[in-house]
Amino acid sequence: MLTLGLLLLPIAFGLLGTLLPALGYLPALGGVALGLDPFRALFATPGLVPAAVLSLVTGLVATILSLAITLLFVAGFAGTPVLARIQHIISPLLAVPHAAAAFGLAFLIAPSGFLIRLVAPLFGIERPPDILIPHDPWGLAMIAGLVIKETPFLFLVTLAALPQVDLTAARRLAASFGYGRIAGFVYLLWPALYRQIRFAVYAVIAYSSSVVDVAVILGPNLPGTLATRLVQWMNDPDLSVRFLASAGAVLQLGVTLAALLAWFGLERIGAMLLRSFGDRGYRFVHDLTVRRLAMIAVTIIGASVFAGLFLLGLWSLAGLWQFPDLLPRDFTLRSWMTTLPRIGDPLVTTLIAGLASTLIAVVLTVGCLEREIQTGRRGGDRSLLLLYLPLIVPQIAFVFGLQLLFVGSGSDQRLTALILVHLVFVLPYVFLSLADPWRALDRRYEIIATALGRSRLSVLLSIRLPMLIRPILTALAVGFAVSVGQYLPTLLIGEGRLTTITTEAVALASGNNRRVIGVYALLQTILPFLAFALAALLPVLLHRNRREMRV
Repeated sequence: MLTLGLLLLPIAFGLLGTLLPALGYLPALGGVALGLDPFRALFATPGLVPAAVLSLVTGLVATILSLAITLLFVAGFAGTPVLARIQHIISPLLAVPHAAAAFGLAFLIAPSGFLIRLVAPLFGIERPPDILIPHDPWGLAMIAGLVIKETPFLFLVTLAALPQVDLTAARRLAASFGYGRIAGFVYLLWPALYRQIRFAVYAVIAYSSSVVDVAVILGPNLPGTLATRLVQWMNDPDLSVRFLASAGAVLQLGVTLAALLAWFGLERIGAMLLRSFGDRGYRFVHDLTVRRLAMIAVTIIGASVFAGLFLLGLWSLAGLWQFPDLLPRDFTLRSWMTTLPRIGDPLVTTLIAGLASTLIAVVLTVGCLEREIQTGRRGGDRSLLLLYLPLIVPQIAFVFGLQLLFVGSGSDQRLTALILVHLVFVLPYVFLSLADPWRALDRRYEIIATALGRSRLSVLLSIRLPMLIRPILTALAVGFAVSVGQYLPTLLIGEGRLTTITTEAVALASGNNRRVIGVYALLQTILPFLAFALAALLPVLLHRNRREMRV
């Protein structure tokens, strides 16, 4: 109950704290009567409809592309050594924050970016072309930035669900009837597989349709997405604009719900097409080209992220680097030396918020899973939906309400509030990372220990936790990475007084100093990578004298 309360109560109070000012009720600013004036002012705002449509379309298109690439690649290569090799390459990408990946992509595809520099000698290009990339008005760069981050997430979620279906038998059955690899997978396995990952897909839709940091770095500026407009209103010095911002946050919730409803419709259309193609016996035997395209798409995604990270590091060390030079003329630590004195406070806040929220999340998750084993009752789809709820409800729709409630309470415990808000987003990822290994552990170890007179607490501390130290540390690394990447909750709850590496990095997006951006974005990436490295190395050190516990 405590865990559910920490997940659901902030969402409920946050939505209430957003809805009341949207209806004109905020006594601290003189709003004492309910009405629709904020919504009238909102709908009279120029560029509102294009911003809402842009948010809706980019969210849906990014999700469709990410899921399609995931499906085609897994369907084409499941059960082959290629899938295992790609999994080891793609897995580290989860540690890369969205903002860092977006900055890396911007450095790659910008008019003066690395890709243009590569082809400049071939085409005689001597100055950057006058092309609006990123920040193109159609949001194509923003969609690309979302796809290169959400595809690895959906890919790994799908791989985690893949053992729940009988891949080998389905492959043999489909081949015996003359179906292609992709068609056989889609007809026989995809419906059951999709039911297990659908909440993750809904979370991708919600995030993509309401994202702020990626939209600031890669998205259009005029009119911009609805979420970026809301952040501008929320930070407006004129406090009366808070009513307008609250109404906009409610609209953002409506945009995300519209995206989810549109996705439900696409699910129905997809199911009907699948049945129709199956009934007509379409076998799609010649799918080699599609499989190659899926491989190329996954390769481009992985290469884009790694190349972007390389460019972040290169720019952070670059001296003079004029266009169209492929590499800097010299390297220097000047950017690091000038940035490090200012990076102390954001780094400390990042570490405290990340470690505290993650440790609390792990303790709560262990308590829930241990209770589940004791009672023998596992939550079904309803519990899974509640777990995904903080990821499905747009952050800006309830975090803004939490900010207003926090300010109205008169409390000055901003760091505590920041940790608790981060916990709302960290806890689902930690639970999902730890649940399967916890449930898969052979319970006979505990039964033997209990029969020898050991208490439940003693069994937990001396048997289960040591045997599960690797997945526990991995869950800690996942939670820490999620916390490091939180931009909007930190921006709103911190109110500018608490800054993290992520908020500082995104704040630099409006500037043009790529060297300083490279320092912050690279540091933002290094922190999660260090967490995952420790998660991999510590079990090796702890179990160096225990042969049977080595992995």
